[in-house]
Amino acid sequence: MSAEGEIFSGDATMVFAPASQGELGIAPRHAPLLSLLKAGEVRVADADGEQQFFFRRGGALEVQPNKVTVLADTALRAKDIDEAAALAASSARRKP
Repeated sequence: MSAEGEIFSGDATMVFAPASQGELGIAPRHAPLLSLLKAGEVRVADADGEQQFFFRRGGALEVQPNKVTVLADTALRAKDIDEAAALAASSARRKP
């Protein structure tokens, strides 16, 4: 979920996220957990075996035995990212 709203909801077999202390892999019935997240990619392996990719800037992760919640100010589905615009923005930031 981002400040703009929910971007994924559904069953998953695994969730991978870059926590502040390293990469987490979360399976169903995982022990409860709270963690801060680093900027990066969250991968969700859904019930159909497909992987979905989301990029966010920081945030927090809450794990309950049957639910994973990711909260972030900004989050995008990988398929919605305009690669050319992202590269242009990255180049603009590097220039003095």
